[in-house]
Amino acid sequence: MCYSKSKVRHPQPQKQQLTTSSTSDSERTNENEDSGNEAPPSTEDQNHNKQPKKRVYKRHTQPQIREMEAFFKNNPHPDERQRKQLGRELGLGPMQIKFWFQNKRTQMKVQMERQEKYFLKEENERLRAEIEMYKEAINKATCPKCECHFCVDGMSFHEYHHLKMIEYARLKAQAQMMAGTVPIDVGNHEGCSYSNIGQMSAPSFEVGSGSGNYSNSIMIEEMRVDSNNLMIVELAVVAMEELTTLALAGSPLWIPSNYKEILNEAEYTRFFPNNVIGPKLIGLKSEASRESVTVPMNSINLIEVLMDVNQWSTMFYGIVSNAMTIDVLSPGVSGNYNGALQVMSADFQVPSPLVSARENHFIRYCKQYQQGVWAVVDVSLDHLCPSSSSTTRRSRRRPSGCLIQELQNGCSKVTWVEHVEVDESTVASNQSYKSLITSGLAFGAIRWVASLDRQCERLAISMTINIPPAADHFAMNSLQRRKSLMRLTDRMKVYFSTVAGSSIPNCWEVLTSNSNDVRVMIKRSIREPGTNTGSGLILSAGTSLWLPVLPKRLFDFLRSQNSRSEWDIISIGGIIQEMAHIPNGQDPANCVSLIRVKSADCSQNNMVLLQENSTDSTGSYVIYAPVDYGAMNVVMNGGDPDCVVMLPSGFVILPDGVPLNNGGGCLLTISFQILIDSNPNATIQNGSVQSVIGLIKNTVERIKIALAFDRTP
Repeated sequence: MCYSKSKVRHPQPQKQQLTTSSTSDSERTNENEDSGNEAPPSTEDQNHNKQPKKRVYKRHTQPQIREMEAFFKNNPHPDERQRKQLGRELGLGPMQIKFWFQNKRTQMKVQMERQEKYFLKEENERLRAEIEMYKEAINKATCPKCECHFCVDGMSFHEYHHLKMIEYARLKAQAQMMAGTVPIDVGNHEGCSYSNIGQMSAPSFEVGSGSGNYSNSIMIEEMRVDSNNLMIVELAVVAMEELTTLALAGSPLWIPSNYKEILNEAEYTRFFPNNVIGPKLIGLKSEASRESVTVPMNSINLIEVLMDVNQWSTMFYGIVSNAMTIDVLSPGVSGNYNGALQVMSADFQVPSPLVSARENHFIRYCKQYQQGVWAVVDVSLDHLCPSSSSTTRRSRRRPSGCLIQELQNGCSKVTWVEHVEVDESTVASNQSYKSLITSGLAFGAIRWVASLDRQCERLAISMTINIPPAADHFAMNSLQRRKSLMRLTDRMKVYFSTVAGSSIPNCWEVLTSNSNDVRVMIKRSIREPGTNTGSGLILSAGTSLWLPVLPKRLFDFLRSQNSRSEWDIISIGGIIQEMAHIPNGQDPANCVSLIRVKSADCSQNNMVLLQENSTDSTGSYVIYAPVDYGAMNVVMNGGDPDCVVMLPSGFVILPDGVPLNNGGGCLLTISFQILIDSNPNATIQNGSVQSVIGLIKNTVERIKIALAFDRTP
């Protein structure tokens, strides 16, 4: 029976009396407790009525209850107008009607949860009995083909265990939802919209205090009951299991080949018969690779970098572009990212306008695998939530990511697995880059690992080495100054990679020109706080080409101050002086420099060049930007580095994927940015476009002449 409350103000009698003949003992006890906890009346109330009041509970009549229950069947959520009308018909106040409907909805929810819990409990017991039966069968039965004791229904034990883990994850998620940790929404649910999915916590693991006890339970909080949510949870759990298997397994799943490991597709199909993201689409080919490296960064900091989209984009600036977090379905356990689940999108690219970027829409799930070991997995989400954009997307991520093991010296061992499906036509779209892509140096695990190793080494060395002061006021002996300068170069590299590749932001407009080998773009920029560029009309030009020269030889030529005047028109006839130098890697070529060029043009003497050189086994970068001398002085004295305006230019040198003994060379990408007009609404002149194209071609010719196709190491 349901009750509604209404307060009646009357003098408190000396002896408690019953308000109705049907009031229960528990109600009288609650009334005494409520009256005992009430605050003393104010002076104004004492003047009108000097004795405290008590609450009176009224029981609804049977006709009133029948009318409200009949109305509830048709509409469990009456609005204010309906509540007032129903109250007038039944002789009740709107608040009494509102409370009755709230209590009725709560009662119905509890009944539904109790019934669902009962059914799930029976199903769980049935599955447990089935698992025990199969375990007993495994110990007794033999496979007629291989005569081993590890086959069930024609499947290997690993295959059978994989299928049962999927079913267990689904039932565990449903059981915990019905256990009261999930508020059920009885309203309607529409489609697969991330705004409708709501917040939830993906699989998390109970961490004991030093016990290393981690349960594979799935904790889901604040999630609406929607089939899409359960599918996302299942996808994350199964993808994590597949990633850890791929990261830890050896032969015959992985086959050594030259300097990398190749996935055995036949063994992969046998290990994982139920495809996580569905069957391979027509026209797509698989690419899979695995690499390991030890990096000078602890596992907690690495996890933070991978789960923060801005830090992730900066860490892998040469690979990741246009990355964004669409929704955070779970932030993880308080204090760390254990159980964190995010929906993300990003373009993976080679820094060249000739190679198509790979668009990806995926979930990222982080889990503490065991004590001191973490795992982060990505898997495409297009098959769960198809959209107009996903139908044309020609790249899918199978379970890919990394396993991170904490080491005692503050370092971490990272095992990276990259497994994707891509359109075969995009792989062979440009013959110059075909060998690079098929070798794995463009999108494979070796490139991710090399970028991670270089960036971690950069952060560790630049923040710890005691650099002696230079001869001028730009001395880098202050840690704060070095941090400001490194922050500035991070912005420069990210901005350069954005315009150098094929993943172009919407703010850029590609112009058509008579030159087929140079891409020209314009951007009408309005200065905003924290941005790299100032206001005005900016023109960007870039090209890629193959050169018959070894990558290291070209990198040394472009980064050296002694040879800068051979390709840089501004430096011709000028005096080049390095004002500051910060090493950021064990290789002396990896460094950040402040360079001043004293040229005959006095207007250029108030500018300095901020330049960073970096190289690893998969590629090299020489990125620089002219910056105002006064602005750099402010930054070096504690000013905000985000206020410095710069237009980065530079070079990307990649191996062509061909062995050196077979005539291999390198792939060079050049990208320049120039401010054409301070007015962002100015009209672009064809002469300006042709001038920039001429500058690109002139630079290429100067490089060719200077090197004369030198193939010395």
